[in-house]
Amino acid sequence: MPNLTGKVAIVTGSTKGIGLAIAERMINQGASVVVSSRTESEIAAVTDRLGSNAFGVVCDVADPVACQRLVDETMARFGRLDVLVNNAGLGIFKPISEMTVEEWRLQVDVNLGGVFYCSKAALPHLSASGDGFIINIGSLASRNTFAAGTGYNASKFGLLGMSEAMMLDVRYDDVRVSIVMPGSVNTPFNNHEPSEERTWKLEADDCALAVMQILDYPPEAHVSRIEMRPAQPNKDGVRR
Repeated sequence: MPNLTGKVAIVTGSTKGIGLAIAERMINQGASVVVSSRTESEIAAVTDRLGSNAFGVVCDVADPVACQRLVDETMARFGRLDVLVNNAGLGIFKPISEMTVEEWRLQVDVNLGGVFYCSKAALPHLSASGDGFIINIGSLASRNTFAAGTGYNASKFGLLGMSEAMMLDVRYDDVRVSIVMPGSVNTPFNNHEPSEERTWKLEADDCALAVMQILDYPPEAHVSRIEMRPAQPNKDGVRR
């Protein structure tokens, strides 16, 4: 595992699920982590749980002003930024005939806009660190379509394209950009009730481990994409 002592990271959408697992792993390796979500009470509970190396900032990633404030408050508190993990996202699963314009816009604003806004605000500071990372949490839905996925697939396909183009834009600015694309994960995403026991699904910590592996590579090496899937998904004919 990488030694992150002295490093500072922002993890969006980090009060539960994959984001929380990433924040926990990073803190355990010595980093200071800025935890963010839209809900102040959830942030307070998580920062209390994670201890003194966690700092909370309320942020709705669909709002570019809030994303800039997230980065500004991080810099004011810690004076540096080394890693940005764009994890915040949502899923609205409806056929195009049933999806409203407002639902379409919300999904694109959060899943794509939030990554753009946070990354743009963070890039000068990540570059100044000399070894910065942007790690975007995507999905196998970034490559595999499914019925009722019109909005979600569009946002996640876009995220994959954005990530790989951004990687080319900033690779000579001392910033590495990666995307982690998990399949089914045992988390509260989309109002699911996660199981407390290991299931056939990936666990949030499996995804966090992938993030840590990316951070562990030397500066001359870069893993731009990780696809993850359950080793033995349910045999129900659904692609995962």
